[in-house]
Amino acid sequence: MFNTLKTLMNGANARAEDRLRDSFSIELIDQKIREADQNLKAAKLTLASLIQKQRGETRQIETLQARIPDLMDRTRQALADDQQDLVQSAAQAVADLENELALRQQTVDRLEARILQLRHSVQTANRRILDLKQGAISARAVKREQGLQKRLNRHLGGTSPAEEAEELIARVMS
Repeated sequence: MFNTLKTLMNGANARAEDRLRDSFSIELIDQKIREADQNLKAAKLTLASLIQKQRGETRQIETLQARIPDLMDRTRQALADDQQDLVQSAAQAVADLENELALRQQTVDRLEARILQLRHSVQTANRRILDLKQGAISARAVKREQGLQKRLNRHLGGTSPAEEAEELIARVMS
């Protein structure tokens, strides 16, 4: 018996939730669209941040690419001047710069892949939000039409106030 009552309560709760969702469907749609807009803005900010980071890394790569040949020229000059201690430290510096260059290039490659992926996601989300906004406009129009239809049915169907007044007059007169 308890299970039956529990099932009845769950059914009543589900029907009440459905009625509530139906009553406030337009407001719920608008809120979900606002939430999607906020998520899209956050994704755009993340995309902008990644692009800035990629540009910074690219500038660092350009700087390293300019420094390495200069350091190589200095190393050759030190080698020609027979300054072995300077040659050794310069060679180590060139190797360190080349390692840093390789790491930064890997970072730029990863950032480029992430940026492409995020751009695609932002474009997809933007199209989806536009579709949702258009759907919300259609839903508002349908909801308004349903409300007008209900009012029209109330006036046309059942007894109108004028008919009720006529019946009351007829009852009083008889």
